[in-house]
Amino acid sequence: MNTQIFREYDIRGVAETDLADEVVFGIGRAFASVVRESAGTSHDRLRVVVGRDARVSSPRLTDTLVQGIRAAGVDVARCGLIPTPCLYHAIRDLDAAGGVMVTGSHNPANMNGFKLCLGTASIYGDAIQALRRRIETHEFTEGQGAVSTVDAETPYLRALTDRIQLRRPLRVVLDAGNGAGGPLAERFFRALGVDLIPLYCEPDGTFPNHPADPTVLANLQDLIDKVRETGADVGIGLDGDADRVGVVDDRGRVVYGDRLLALYAREVLAKCEGGTPVIFEVKCSQALIEDLERHGGTPVMWKTGHSLIKSKMKETGSLLAGEMSGHMFFADEYFGYDDGIYAGGRTLRMIALEDGPFSAKVDTVPEYPTTPEIRVPCADDRKFDVVKEVLTHFRERNEVNDIDGARIAFDGGWGLVRASNTQPVLVLRFEGRTPSVLKTIAEEVLDFLRNLPGADVSEVRV
Repeated sequence: MNTQIFREYDIRGVAETDLADEVVFGIGRAFASVVRESAGTSHDRLRVVVGRDARVSSPRLTDTLVQGIRAAGVDVARCGLIPTPCLYHAIRDLDAAGGVMVTGSHNPANMNGFKLCLGTASIYGDAIQALRRRIETHEFTEGQGAVSTVDAETPYLRALTDRIQLRRPLRVVLDAGNGAGGPLAERFFRALGVDLIPLYCEPDGTFPNHPADPTVLANLQDLIDKVRETGADVGIGLDGDADRVGVVDDRGRVVYGDRLLALYAREVLAKCEGGTPVIFEVKCSQALIEDLERHGGTPVMWKTGHSLIKSKMKETGSLLAGEMSGHMFFADEYFGYDDGIYAGGRTLRMIALEDGPFSAKVDTVPEYPTTPEIRVPCADDRKFDVVKEVLTHFRERNEVNDIDGARIAFDGGWGLVRASNTQPVLVLRFEGRTPSVLKTIAEEVLDFLRNLPGADVSEVRV
């Protein structure tokens, strides 16, 4: 068993090698054993919900996972092909003991994995490593759970439509990237009465049009082109399991996650007392921090990762959090989990509340020269050591935030080097008050990385 598949906030690997049937069966049985032990004697019958995305490998993985869960004496409610936020909603709606989403999220088509919940809380960090140890030591409960099929879509759609209404009609382009969220997102947006122009809303696990990852500019090009061609008010993109959102304004400009979070935060903070915490991750702009403070919020920088963000929200009582990647978490009017479809609905509602174009509202958010998220190859067994070496080097003369990687403060900007928890890559981002400051910061960091083994920055251009 490849132990590298047990990552910080989910389990993920190459479907046909890392996720062989015996491994998947063990994951299901270990997870269900934890569910039973956590419940103690308070439940005669325990049930978990299981959903899957559109990947070619997902039906096999789901069937095998279900067998493992049942072998540990836990019942399974199968939800079929659904987006991840629909699975999260089903856990709540059915008062289930937990849930598993079989999904590779935004990763390449040959990848797949599992997002695990105990009750409504995500399993991550040490708890995922404890699952690995259970599998290695065969520490399982025994039994014979039952299996049933449930409709998770209808209650989920009702939860969305009950919360979002539009003041005026909009023309909207929706690019679901052939992921799991296309059909439900299309039904939701049509229920809102928008003039909808769908792109790639048919689930297809080979992702024939482009990868379902709206953080990559190339993957948004069809959405950008269609918004400009049709004169749409906005374009909404989803990732493979629809827990992330990408947004393009009416001028065809990408509204990156930190600027989008600033717009959401203004709406939420206007309803709250001063000092309300808003959580964001280390790749976000200094402009977001300043805008949150200007509108009465308390900026809270935290670690990247949906499980880590949700845990921090509970700890701080935050009503809103977000990431550059498009994970947006609304506890304001919603359940606090990341839902790209709901975030899309909040975006439409925000636009429809005013008569002007969305681009004019976007322009009210300050913006500094910045790079997009840059992902460079670095082996899983090397990437965290690279970050440690960056921390050691730059701490000699710079202020460095090490909450999640190395966010290095420079005069007039910052640079970031962090290890991805989901892929064998380093994530880089740079920002400066001026383009020349940005370039100077980036070159200093890149020059150091060029001299480290394992960090391939040869293709990076700033």
